[in-house]
Amino acid sequence: MIRQTVGPLMAALLAALLLAAPGARAAVDIQKVETPGGLTAWLVENHDIPFTALELRFRGGAALDSPDTAGATNLMSALLEEGSGDMDARAFARARDSLAASFDYDTTSDAVRISARFLSENRDEAIELLRQSLINPRFDQSAIERVRAQVMSKLRADANDPRRMAYKAFDDAVFGDHPYAIPTSGTLDTAPDLTRQDIMDAHAGALARDRVYIGAVGDITADQLAALLDKLLGEMPDKGAPLPPKAKPDFDGDTQVIKYDTPQSVAVFGQDGVTLDDPDFFAAYILNHILGGGSFESRLMQELREKRGLTYGISTYLADRDQATLWMGSVASSNQTMAQAASMIRKEWAKIANDGVTQQELEDAKTYLTGAYPLRFDGNAPIANIIVGMQMQGLPIDYVQTRNDRMRAVTLEDVNRVARERLAPDALSFIIVGQPDGIAASN
Repeated sequence: MIRQTVGPLMAALLAALLLAAPGARAAVDIQKVETPGGLTAWLVENHDIPFTALELRFRGGAALDSPDTAGATNLMSALLEEGSGDMDARAFARARDSLAASFDYDTTSDAVRISARFLSENRDEAIELLRQSLINPRFDQSAIERVRAQVMSKLRADANDPRRMAYKAFDDAVFGDHPYAIPTSGTLDTAPDLTRQDIMDAHAGALARDRVYIGAVGDITADQLAALLDKLLGEMPDKGAPLPPKAKPDFDGDTQVIKYDTPQSVAVFGQDGVTLDDPDFFAAYILNHILGGGSFESRLMQELREKRGLTYGISTYLADRDQATLWMGSVASSNQTMAQAASMIRKEWAKIANDGVTQQELEDAKTYLTGAYPLRFDGNAPIANIIVGMQMQGLPIDYVQTRNDRMRAVTLEDVNRVARERLAPDALSFIIVGQPDGIAASN
């Protein structure tokens, strides 16, 4: 649940600062910072403007919830801005806005994510306010009920959204009783019963020093960052709740249909994926771009949209989650054409597995993927997000400098071997929500 916390005047100021941030960079100089208190962070100094972006990631996220308390971590993170210490929600918001600071709190299945943006002149005050929200949140019952109502509204909307329904059913089918099968926001059954104690337990379990990853970019030195982090996180518990076990995704190659009254069916499909630390990852990444990740130039887009008009769009992607790796995709098509669309996806999956890709496809994919990469580094906040993600994924600190060289080193033989060995057309599993002609419903 992402909650923006930027007042109008502050938003205008921060927008100006972000636009003034450096554009795409050919190289990003990342420093490793060790604090006296034992924390580790990655820092990119940029003193062009008096502004810093700080990203914190606490590994575990919603996957730490039990089945009975599903949604507790998400609700907890959304409440961190709803008052701390002697400040209620309104007082906290006024204090934040007066500093022209921005704090975002979010939960995914794998992490609690904290984003902070602040001016150099207000750095100490902003960090103290952020510290209070992380260490001493109030969790007032009135705030719990207000935020719970927002969560419930979203859950009710998701229950009638074919795309959300498809992804939930896919997770149920693939992950079984693993925490990944539980929606991040919980369910309509669990969310109403979450207590203040459940939220406090989620806070203690999710926010701990043993699972934090830190990235900072902007007008701050290594020594300043070290002192800031020890102040910010020094009182945090050393250890949190045990992380969930590895998942064992089950891909049976079946097509399951969930009947839903809508003129357009939605399909989510997938198979086992490739981890980021796998020697074949870059070959798989390029292969995915050619298969379905390359927008209008991908094979699936050409076959389904350009040649047959079966969909407005289709995409595939490699999903490397903490406890599972998947190769996934999604598509929407009319009820009359979904069966044909699903058949074409299976056909193209098998074709590229058997026949591979061409040298021209490989070169075109490399050109695009290496050229687009520097464009991600378009400001302090995106860079901070990237470098903290690199740490969580176990990538080396020089990855930004070496990534494109690794991409260019992939050969046609590499890609076609990975296509043969890693793509599994017989295991490709579909969940379809709608009323597709020619495919029997599973429920």
